Amino acid sequence: MSDHDLVPDLDLSQALAVATDLATWASEAIRGPRGDDGVREKASPADLVTQTDETIESHVRSVLRAVFPSHGIEGEEYGTDEPATPNAPYWVVDPVDGTTNYAHGIGWCSFSLGLAAPDGTPLLGLVTDPWRAETFTAIKGKGAHLNGHPIHAATHTTLTGHLFLTEWAAHSHWPGLDPLLTTLSARHCTARVMGSTALSLAQVAAGRATAAAIGEFHAVDGLPAYLIATEAGAVALPSVPAYDEPLLLSAPGVAAELADLWHRILTQ
Repeated sequence: MSDHDLVPDLDLSQALAVATDLATWASEAIRGPRGDDGVREKASPADLVTQTDETIESHVRSVLRAVFPSHGIEGEEYGTDEPATPNAPYWVVDPVDGTTNYAHGIGWCSFSLGLAAPDGTPLLGLVTDPWRAETFTAIKGKGAHLNGHPIHAATHTTLTGHLFLTEWAAHSHWPGLDPLLTTLSARHCTARVMGSTALSLAQVAAGRATAAAIGEFHAVDGLPAYLIATEAGAVALPSVPAYDEPLLLSAPGVAAELADLWHRILTQ
């Protein structure tokens, strides 16, 4: 099935251009003066939101509604606006993915924006690192790019000696994470918890991390990076991520090794 069959009359090149402009604006907002930025708790002391999160998402929603009035929008801060017409695509946006880092002045967070077909199939993904001026992008079936240049998952054939990125579920380890880290450590695979789901997954696309995993897949911060990584040749386990379930991404040469480790952990 082609992208045109999924969403007739959708110009993904135009959508990517709009997304890229929004990413440039969001990056400037994230790097701008912060003051106290109105930092406050949401669901728990480990779940923070800032005025910057809300300002960026409000602006993104305003632009998307103006340019794509029939589309739906799902955002981290303001929930879901259903599509105005049946069978229209919808956008997913996380204005500051890695708000805890941002709120504490640590320069590792991202702006994440994606577009999905009505059935959830990812069509477009963008993840921007404001601090390093890096923008990862992908259109379904057209490969992945970093600042306009093609990128590919690593050619490694073993996890040993390479890098594995993961994220906690806010302040908590997710089920299966601890035994996975122990197993990877025994293989001399170095693990890092960086603090931004979208940006960590995107490192697999760039070939920097050989594998990455999250304990709970959410479209707003996971779908764009998932598309970018798989368009770069990374292998996803499962191949189609499910809401609130773990997602593992890896270079193709280590996919079987990682899948075997994960299967052993799940069957312990």
